[in-house]
Amino acid sequence: MNQNITKNRRSFVKKFGSMAGMLAMSPSLSTLANELNFSVPSLSPDEDATTNEDYWGWVQQAYSVSPNVINLNNGGVSPQPIVVQDALDRYNRLSNEAPSYYMWRTLDEGRESLRIKLADLAGCSPEEIAINRNSSEALETVIFGLNLQKGDEVVLTKQDYPNMINAWRQREKREGIVLKFINLDLPIEDNKLIVNIYKEAFTSNTKVVMITHLINWSGQIMPAALISQAAKKHNPNIDVVIDAAHSFAHINYKIPELGGDYLGTSLHKWLSAPFGTGMLYIRKEKIKNIWPMFAANAPQSSDIRKFESLGTRSFPTEMATGHAVNFHNAIGSDRKEKRLHYLKNYWMEKCLNIPGFSTQTSLKPEFSGAIATFLIKGMAPGQIGSELFKRSRIHTTSVEWENIKGVRVTPHVYTPLKDLDRLVDTIHAIAKEQPSNTSMN
Repeated sequence: MNQNITKNRRSFVKKFGSMAGMLAMSPSLSTLANELNFSVPSLSPDEDATTNEDYWGWVQQAYSVSPNVINLNNGGVSPQPIVVQDALDRYNRLSNEAPSYYMWRTLDEGRESLRIKLADLAGCSPEEIAINRNSSEALETVIFGLNLQKGDEVVLTKQDYPNMINAWRQREKREGIVLKFINLDLPIEDNKLIVNIYKEAFTSNTKVVMITHLINWSGQIMPAALISQAAKKHNPNIDVVIDAAHSFAHINYKIPELGGDYLGTSLHKWLSAPFGTGMLYIRKEKIKNIWPMFAANAPQSSDIRKFESLGTRSFPTEMATGHAVNFHNAIGSDRKEKRLHYLKNYWMEKCLNIPGFSTQTSLKPEFSGAIATFLIKGMAPGQIGSELFKRSRIHTTSVEWENIKGVRVTPHVYTPLKDLDRLVDTIHAIAKEQPSNTSMN
């Protein structure tokens, strides 16, 4: 990158950062860039930019990711765009000038604006959104807050996230509720089959259905809306809890479309918000039924804010989240979803013919997004992950969990195709050295 380009980029980032707080929504990155006299490919708001590498090259420059480590573990936590980092720094410095004044009397007031912004993205009422720190906090608030009795049944899967499973198991041990586990053999490319598996687990004692919208281990998208419909048809009083940790700001949808009563997500994953930011959705008429995890003045009220009695928390991270929403809106939910799925398929399709390569992730957009899990015959997931990093400085994560085994790869919007080409070349080199795979040539 030459000196002029570097100067231009810094100038743009500085201007973008100063404007981000004033922008409620932006139709496209190109529109925003044009307002700032910054050169970026011209795109109409509805134009498909999935394979426009000039456009995504601009997006990549909005991040400060390391050029020395290829980060393909965005499923754990994603980096923030520079404008979000700068906003976080500004809010933190302001807070430190007089913490109890600026935190409690200035920044705390901004939570209502953030609530409106998140509700707009989620497609629901601001009165159904509580702001907290992560998916686990959001979902465990619901899990421990539901009124259940001994013998009440909860339907969930063995592929759900461990924190959720452990929360349900604690209630099982303390209160005698009954957990009915479904064991999925992934990938599944048949929504009707998935729904029927859930339906077979429903009984007259079923009180709750837990749905992981996008399974973190393999990237499988579950038909949450269809499962919700089936549950409500079986019994309208069944509560549907949705884990959207990996689907929110990744897949283009509005929360009410899923048909759930409760939903929790982390904003520091696919929204690229500051670390330790999350969101809880509760359908308005259900709020009064949930006891808050942290005691509130009126625990049975219908005010969503009763779930925000967390004591002192990081106000700068909350306020900087609004800048992450602006950045996401500037790209557009549909455009982002298509790009993420394209990146996953880009590298996977190049690997399918490599001897010994296998995957537990679908290539179809209705069943997968950016997350994929693969395995090389003759190697353990940990071995593969170590080789990827040792040879090419590619950071991934190993998975061995209930019918799922492999290395999870999760690119993000800032991931250049050249990094995925290096991934493919490295997988090919590793697989080629395995005796069992060499004999397959």
